[in-house]
Amino acid sequence: MNISLNKTDNVNGVISIEMERADFQENVDKSLNQFRRKANIPGFRPGKVPMGVVKKLYGTSVLAEEVNKLISSSLNNYIQENKLPILGEPLPVENPQEELDLEKDEKFTFEFEVGLTPELNLTFDKNDTLPYFKVQLEDDLLDKQMEGYKQNFGTYEKIEESAVETDLLKGKAVELENGEPKEDGIVVENAILMPSYIKNDEETKNRFVGANAGDDIIINPAKAYDNEAEIASFLSIPKEDAADITSDFKFSITEITRFKEAELNQELFDKVLGEGVVSDEESFRAKIKETLSNQFAPDADYFFMKEVRKAILEKMEDTEFPEAFLKKWLLMTNEQATEELIEQDFTNILDDIKYQIAKDKIVTDNDIKTEVSDVQELATQVAQSQFAQYGMSNLPAEMLEDYVKRMLEKEETVKGLFARVMENKIAAWMKENITLDEKEVTSEEFSKMTAEENQTFDDSEEEEEDQYVNYEEVIDQEDAIDEIEEQDDNNEEKIEDKSND
Repeated sequence: MNISLNKTDNVNGVISIEMERADFQENVDKSLNQFRRKANIPGFRPGKVPMGVVKKLYGTSVLAEEVNKLISSSLNNYIQENKLPILGEPLPVENPQEELDLEKDEKFTFEFEVGLTPELNLTFDKNDTLPYFKVQLEDDLLDKQMEGYKQNFGTYEKIEESAVETDLLKGKAVELENGEPKEDGIVVENAILMPSYIKNDEETKNRFVGANAGDDIIINPAKAYDNEAEIASFLSIPKEDAADITSDFKFSITEITRFKEAELNQELFDKVLGEGVVSDEESFRAKIKETLSNQFAPDADYFFMKEVRKAILEKMEDTEFPEAFLKKWLLMTNEQATEELIEQDFTNILDDIKYQIAKDKIVTDNDIKTEVSDVQELATQVAQSQFAQYGMSNLPAEMLEDYVKRMLEKEETVKGLFARVMENKIAAWMKENITLDEKEVTSEEFSKMTAEENQTFDDSEEEEEDQYVNYEEVIDQEDAIDEIEEQDDNNEEKIEDKSND
């Protein structure tokens, strides 16, 4: 067998596989013998079917299958061993002028058209200048965050004073009938209400405001509350039963509790940041300011990488690509694609291919590696950020580890995290090796920019829901090699048909 690549130009070529019958005949004979041992054919005992019968029934399909296996493995090995930088997957060259007869011919030639990644002379250094947003945190944003912590870690404490609208009143609620406790009526031993939630009955709300422990107050839940969910919550009954509630209830107040904000003390510092991280309010504010500032870093990097992409595409503007091959490959491998659609989208497709190739080159040239620990670390950061949104900044280590473990059990999540890690490392390398034109922007202005960008992204996502190509797959060599076998299987019937002819 002989395999060779004939480059027609810098980015196009044809892989030729020349083989003889001896290259595959032994495997054909083995497969036929296996068929003979397993075949269950009427009129013959198992394993005793004459080889002539087996060949007549299965010979052509087995021959085609073994030839395709040999083509697939040979093509895969040649690409891997020679480290061919192919784009897309090899496409079989169909030549209707050449008749193929697997039964009679002794020598065979199979050809595959390939598109090649161009050689890039892509460099970035301190002569390259790109903008980078430096987000300035406003004092009022820090103050709001501090107030948020005081609220989140505040507690309700028992008081001996008269109630106000925002106090929690605890007591016993008893359903009434004609002013007396109803026989077999609803009784809630540990009922809770807050006067401010009584929206529809101002008179009843005013009776609770100024009330004291030991007072009895009449309330009609159906009149006091906005919806059945609030009634069900107050009476501890199923929501579907709340619609039938029309009675008055006597609420006997047993305890009044009032919300007290957390104090800016060591207890709060430890709850938010962990035990002993800071020891005074000044250090606490500085640490929180640092945390808030870091929250803008991923978005700042996002805008930075958009500028990197622009710079890459400018540097690669004149780089030659196998455009005709890529259009042909897209058309042949995507059912939804049409020539018109491909032509319409090809500029964007090619830009994405260029950007991905450039990133891969930066990673390869500078030995940028992504380890499992990097993915785990990012997963932990993502989890901490998610919990922080709900005021849970100091989650127990065991709970955080369990949550991260469950995150990493999902293949799509791992792929997304891996891509983010690699993007982050490329961004870090770029920031270190080029000149940054730092542009100061307030956090309020930056948040508006981010919101606008998110809206633009959402709109583009809707437009691309039916996009027929994954750009990264175009240059994913491993996927390409895996799919050659599938492609060959699709061509098996053609080979078999020609052989039958």
